Amino acid sequence: MNALKKPVNIVNVSYAQTKASVNTDVLGMREMQQRVFAQREAQHLLVKAPPASGKSRALMFVALDKLYNQGRKKVIVAVPERSIGASFASTNLTKFGFWADWDIKEEHNLCDAGSSAGKVDAFIKFLNGPDAVLVCTHATLRFAFEKLAPEAFNGTVLAIDEFHHVSADTENSRLGALLRDVMNGSDVHIVAMTGSYFRGDSVPVLSPEDEAKFTPVTFNYYDQLNGYEYLHSLGIGHHFYQGRYTEAIEEVLDLDKKTIVHIPNVNSGESTKDKIEEVGFIIDAIGHVESTDSDTGIISVRRRDTGQIVLVADLVDDADQKKRGDTLHYLAHKASKNRDAVDIIIALGMAKEGFDWPYAEHALTVGYRASLTEVIQIIGRVTRDSEGKSHAQFTNLIAQPDAATDEVKLSVNNILKAITASLLMEQVLAPNFTFKTKRGNDDAPKPGELKIKGFKEPSTPRVKQIVTTDLNDLKATILQDDTFAKAAAGSLDPETTNKVLIPKIIREKYPDLTESQVEEVRQQVVVDSVIKNGEVREVGDKRFIKMAEKFVNIDDIDINLIDSVNPFQRAFEVMSKSVTPNVLRIISDTITATRVEVTEQEALQLWPKIQAWVKVNGHKPDVRSQDPTEKRYAETLLFLQRKKQQHVANQRATQVRSDEA
Repeated sequence: MNALKKPVNIVNVSYAQTKASVNTDVLGMREMQQRVFAQREAQHLLVKAPPASGKSRALMFVALDKLYNQGRKKVIVAVPERSIGASFASTNLTKFGFWADWDIKEEHNLCDAGSSAGKVDAFIKFLNGPDAVLVCTHATLRFAFEKLAPEAFNGTVLAIDEFHHVSADTENSRLGALLRDVMNGSDVHIVAMTGSYFRGDSVPVLSPEDEAKFTPVTFNYYDQLNGYEYLHSLGIGHHFYQGRYTEAIEEVLDLDKKTIVHIPNVNSGESTKDKIEEVGFIIDAIGHVESTDSDTGIISVRRRDTGQIVLVADLVDDADQKKRGDTLHYLAHKASKNRDAVDIIIALGMAKEGFDWPYAEHALTVGYRASLTEVIQIIGRVTRDSEGKSHAQFTNLIAQPDAATDEVKLSVNNILKAITASLLMEQVLAPNFTFKTKRGNDDAPKPGELKIKGFKEPSTPRVKQIVTTDLNDLKATILQDDTFAKAAAGSLDPETTNKVLIPKIIREKYPDLTESQVEEVRQQVVVDSVIKNGEVREVGDKRFIKMAEKFVNIDDIDINLIDSVNPFQRAFEVMSKSVTPNVLRIISDTITATRVEVTEQEALQLWPKIQAWVKVNGHKPDVRSQDPTEKRYAETLLFLQRKKQQHVANQRATQVRSDEA
């Protein structure tokens, strides 16, 4: 039996079920779509909203207004893969109150089967013809652009779905280069849409100067999930295994939940290198195969425990493309409308972004995913609102590091990055606060407002814009930083993390900010992160938040107290309860062995604390201490001593040269 400790979720968020995000107005628009439509006059519109919030229909509303009221002649919608094209099929909008319908002719849906050359010809023919709307893949758009000048897009609306596929790295991103050329060489209107603005490779989606041309509309995950009718809670957890995942998956596969299982890439350490055999292991964990439907490919498996039939869709086996096409067609047309059509979907590279199975409750993903985008897209598969679904769950099954193998460092890095991805999701999924400076004669805070002594409010439109629309993107950048992952695990003291590392990352991301603006953004990031991670309790008419292992009256919070807290430590404390002491020691030792070198900035930050520590303890800190703070102080002291020695040596050398002269 595999020794697997089941942890509590790192993230567990409950929502109010207000129905605000699913109810529609007199034009048939949801809350998010209303926000987007209010900005319909913008030439370049950037819509950041989670999966299932209705971005495709928001685009239809805006595009139709641009065609009918803003003088645009054509609308081109580009999607990353063919299956997502169905989201932009002809739609009757007038029956819900809008004044026009979204109509696309069959020959202008270039997301069906066919050669790329034929689709490029159809694309160019569309530009020169009378019809108004075309849907194609990103690839078709790129290939067509190679045969067109930028000015060919004059008079058009170019809508790019899943916009995070674009990159400011124009040397390696043809879509990014195309976008820049079209923006600079034509009067094109652009509607960019993304459910996840975080790129896994940490390259920005747009350069700062290009992004400044866009009008952003942000509808966050909390807005979306809090406004659902049925979904009440979401959990994100990690389960650690030793050996092969195929022997552990039975313990985390809940057969009573509609589940998408994503098996690992064949090149990853978790893979057995035989993906077909892995699917067989998962099916064996369920029970015995009774039959396979020849028309749909759906496998009927009789459960070993209850004897019930479980319907399984295999999207891993790609040897027979027709068979997989039949399964995909069945899932798109039956499973999306009938709760009983399928119970478990097993996938490798599919069933992620744009995949619509509203009944999915549990995303079980094997192996660390290097891309935050991929994690968010997978979670998005289970966060759609659906009758009978009160809880959604994301479970990441990850290999425990084993000291007997050569893969310890890789395993530990994978665990750290998986945890930090969860931390980001916790930040994204929690309610938002507005932070204000607390003054002596203040009125009581408004709902959703928190007043903090010593807090610096945004002083310029640039800082306000970063705080309003970019805070989660900035947190993603911080959490993807290798140095920060180790710091968040407790290898640096909180003030160094908050006052040295975080501002360094902010300066790199926003080189145009002044030092005072960097400090305003830094305080916003740290305060927001600490408050969202804090446990809040109400006692009578007072609220207390847990910070640094003690509860503090929210009315007494000041910026210095917040800076003394590691905003992300709690997740690692949760993880420590989920693995054996031996595994935790391996993780700790590996972090220590790869500890960040002391920087001059950190040394200057720590020097007053080291002096205070020596006064209290009566001796210098010991580098061999088991206490991580004392150990770090000792390392910093050694660094400062080396710096002083170098300085004295340089002074002597300068004096010698001066004497010789």
